[in-house]
Amino acid sequence: MKLALLSVSDKRGLPEFAAALVRDHGYTLLSTGGTARALLEKGLPVTEVGRHTGFPEIMDGRVKTLHPKIHGGLLCRRDDPRDLAEAAANGIELVDLVAVNLYPFEQTVAKPGVGLAEAIENIDIGGPSMLRSAAKNHASVTVVCDPSDYDGVLAALAADPGALAQLRRKLALKVFQRTADYDAAIARYLESQEAGPDLEALAGFAPRLSLSWAKAQSLRYGENPHQKAALYGTFHEHYQQLQGKELSYNNVLDITAATYLIGEFERPTLAILKHSNPCGLASADSLADAWEMAYATDRQAPFGGIIIVNRTLNGALASSISEIFTEVIIAPRFDPDALAILERKKNLRLLVAREGMGADALQEIRSVVGGVLLQDRDRAHDNPSRFKVVTRRQPSPQEWDSMIFGWKVCKHVKSNAIVYCRGERTLGIGAGQMSRIDSSRIAVWKAGEAGLDLRDSAVASEALFPFADGLVAAADAGATSAIQPGGSIRDDEVIKAADERGIAMVFTGIRHFRH
Repeated sequence: MKLALLSVSDKRGLPEFAAALVRDHGYTLLSTGGTARALLEKGLPVTEVGRHTGFPEIMDGRVKTLHPKIHGGLLCRRDDPRDLAEAAANGIELVDLVAVNLYPFEQTVAKPGVGLAEAIENIDIGGPSMLRSAAKNHASVTVVCDPSDYDGVLAALAADPGALAQLRRKLALKVFQRTADYDAAIARYLESQEAGPDLEALAGFAPRLSLSWAKAQSLRYGENPHQKAALYGTFHEHYQQLQGKELSYNNVLDITAATYLIGEFERPTLAILKHSNPCGLASADSLADAWEMAYATDRQAPFGGIIIVNRTLNGALASSISEIFTEVIIAPRFDPDALAILERKKNLRLLVAREGMGADALQEIRSVVGGVLLQDRDRAHDNPSRFKVVTRRQPSPQEWDSMIFGWKVCKHVKSNAIVYCRGERTLGIGAGQMSRIDSSRIAVWKAGEAGLDLRDSAVASEALFPFADGLVAAADAGATSAIQPGGSIRDDEVIKAADERGIAMVFTGIRHFRH
């Protein structure tokens, strides 16, 4: 007699699968609780586990399959005479197939207002135990933890034994991946509930970090063709790709940077990024105007870059954008005219941001030698009312607007970062240099190359000016206002240089390094 043990919370496809096991492959069905009732309602013959083991379900179903007749039937090695003799002596019937999926713990704790008691009750014990026993003995037992594998199992059962053996190995691996994910989810939840004396735990950094993500996509390569790469997690749940080639490793990085950047702005805004750095950004009454100003910042760097907008992208703007080579365009929506124009570029990737612009993330992880670094994402919403004017001259309202806009942009530029802007548009951006004065020189040079005048501009620096030279260079370029964190031992020298040149300077008191 061939026994199939079925116990599932996700009952998709179960009646059809069970019927085929009985009808086409001669299995006898064992089952528990709600699964047994679901099968009986479909007219399928099923034996409840309690009747099979001779021991009833107890403690509100907490104990039902944790029994030697179940685990002995799963773990018995079919090629070991002693195992077979012990099974016979103890009345243990061998179980040849197991279909189990787990209590929906992840879905339960994701619901608002779920208490600890409810979460604990959704920790499955018997399910993982059966899956692990069956997967350990996959040489003899077929184990299924995902309803999407039912058809493949039925096909393998109808084929030659070699096909079934190969499938069993793959299914066993899938089981251990699933139970690892499940245990990690439980650990993460309990870590989040930690309320002991450990201040780091209270701040969201538990003594132990549990990570588990499902593979979302194999990538053609990483940053360079000789590097292998893959994407894990829920990235694709945040975006819908309408057309174009598969996303690359670098695309994913740029899309993430673009989404975080655009989330800083409420007015119609368009940003152009390259290598995850902004190379042009503007806010305006319309996206068309924002495009003209953002693109004017740098007409070379956007080649092969990423464009993101925070309003519906229409046909007129699509026509303008299509004149340059772009890798990815991201928008909350594309109107039909825009899609008709952009679909002519078959390789151009169009993404709809499903959850709105400015996707959130509580923490960031970066790999380091021997482990990872974990930090809160830089989501500080700087309050201009707390900024301090440190120069004799107060900024004008127009200068305030320019400085606040530049401050939002430079937060997303790799350090050292210098941004020149006027109103709600960028004029020159210097990024990623070893000295701040070099970033300033690059920003000034970029503005000159673009034919943009820096007179009456604002300069934003994401970190302090360590010397007066950076401020002097900005003044020489035409800036009349400056915004920076402050905090240098030479702040007095920098302030003095600003006063001597009539520059209005603001200290924010907060730094935005981006390495």
